Amino acid sequence: MLSRRTALTLGLFALGDRLVTSTQAATRPSAARPDGRAHRLTLHPDGFRLDDVPFQIRSGEMHPARIPRREWAHRIAMAKAMGLNTIGIYLIWNTLETSPNVFDLHTDRRNFAAFIRLCQEAGLWVFLRPGPYICGEWDFGGLPPYLLFDGDIALRTRDPAFLSACERYIATLAPVLRPFLSQNGGPILLTQIENEYASFGGDIDYMHWTRNAWERHGIPGPFTIADGLPQLREKRIFLPDCAIGLDGENNIADTRALAPDAPFWISEAYPGWLTHWGEKAMARVDFTKDFHAILRAGVSFNLYVVHGGTNFGFGAGANAHRDGSSFQPVVTSYDYDAPIDEAGRPTAKFHALRAALLQATGTPAAQVPKPPDMTDFQAVIPAHVGRLENLLPPPLHAEHPVSLERGLRQGHGMALYRVTIPPNIGGMLRLPPVHDYARIFLDGTDIGTISRMVPNDADTMIPPTGHPRRLDIWVDSFGHIGYGAALGDRKGLDGPVTLGNHILHDWQIFGLPLGDRFIAQCAPLSPDTDARGFLFRASFDLRAPGGTYVDLSNWKKGYCWINGHLLGRYWHIGPQQRLYCPAEWLKPSGNDLMLLDYHQKEPAPVIGKTSLEN
Repeated sequence: MLSRRTALTLGLFALGDRLVTSTQAATRPSAARPDGRAHRLTLHPDGFRLDDVPFQIRSGEMHPARIPRREWAHRIAMAKAMGLNTIGIYLIWNTLETSPNVFDLHTDRRNFAAFIRLCQEAGLWVFLRPGPYICGEWDFGGLPPYLLFDGDIALRTRDPAFLSACERYIATLAPVLRPFLSQNGGPILLTQIENEYASFGGDIDYMHWTRNAWERHGIPGPFTIADGLPQLREKRIFLPDCAIGLDGENNIADTRALAPDAPFWISEAYPGWLTHWGEKAMARVDFTKDFHAILRAGVSFNLYVVHGGTNFGFGAGANAHRDGSSFQPVVTSYDYDAPIDEAGRPTAKFHALRAALLQATGTPAAQVPKPPDMTDFQAVIPAHVGRLENLLPPPLHAEHPVSLERGLRQGHGMALYRVTIPPNIGGMLRLPPVHDYARIFLDGTDIGTISRMVPNDADTMIPPTGHPRRLDIWVDSFGHIGYGAALGDRKGLDGPVTLGNHILHDWQIFGLPLGDRFIAQCAPLSPDTDARGFLFRASFDLRAPGGTYVDLSNWKKGYCWINGHLLGRYWHIGPQQRLYCPAEWLKPSGNDLMLLDYHQKEPAPVIGKTSLEN
């Protein structure tokens, strides 16, 4: 995903008239479907051919990791009913390998083979986007945070440490993917090499290495790249015998000038857009006019996205400037104003694009599936349940604060940095850059909050006293930056802390990854009216079967779990105030709701809703 929206001036296609009279449009397009027999997609200057017949890829992207497992088939059926013939999918490395050589390709939303099989059963092709880097507004652009644990690895380069990790990832996925290639009877027509590399680097040999790695492990293509046209024009990072996918840019004439023998297509056409915390509203985009222009041109396309879903858990990434400033964390919802909304329901945009596809292709689409059931629940008021400090693990001892990754080998969550201030020491407290959100306590008293989004508010005055004091700095993280030159930011604090003219030494650092172990520790906690320390809990019953939205508009900032499943982050600054919980994580009664809220002092109501917004 490009860092800024590039205008989709599709009415200005330089060669649009030539396209509609080309071989691609004049010949009846291929109607082949994945049927278990071998098929062959080939690349030509005027587009794609499937089994030697002109073929228009009409793809809509969705990501298995962002969709409830039991609803995969429904979302695929929705895309087919819209009139698409292909599903684009990202494979997200950091969901599949959480630590070096520890892979999980089979459980829950990680089972991409099952998702691809569902696409084939639905009669849809697959546009595969396996990375290793994907962007996608996902944490760290899909790269595993363990790459940040040791040394200063050069990401997305030919650094041997990075290539070794990529080779392991590719070697593990390739045997699973090979049976699904179209030449082997499967639905995968086209495989993407890396993602938007010209927006990051300029080493064509790195791109060759990535392509060769897939080939070495039995994925022979055909291949495409995907990038913005200005970046391609500047860096000229494209490969021979490879399609050129354009992300958010559709100037065909300029593409021809770059590579006259390569097929072009729109690898990311944006029917919607992403949303960051602190923006005024969830992004909303008018796309129908642009889509009609795409269809008139007859060019292959991939809608990014036809269905966005949810950044469950720690999935949401972040954006920033090249130097790491202007930090913009992505909200939990990946609704994206897509044609299929976060809960799987068709929108007005869905019906408009469906009508346009039916008119352009003359092919009847499948019936639109029944939308998933949604329900609500009556307001409940969570109670305090114990102190977060009681769940702390043994600390790491360090002379100065170190990041979650370097010091704790922890990729997500939060940490407590604790130090003793000696007697008669005071002045301005100055921290290293806070990544990403810190609350500061002096002997248990709240003395300030620092947000990476407002870095100028980073100084706090602490006057001297004649006795030692305890300084606690609780640091919470958002997702790692996933796009651009700032890729690779570490979380927490990393460097000396000064108070006046004195450096504070001998820190204790406690890590709280907030994962399954954390939830297991919380299981026995019960209401405690005297408790302080961020944790709240309640139980609720559903009015009817279905998924729901948990409305947290009365709360401040933190995380929400339902029955042990981390829905994601919430924050009162919005624009998102409700978190989606799928039906498969709910039960008719006795649902366990737990909140970790950094600012809430008194419990407030939580209520169930049926939509993301009113």
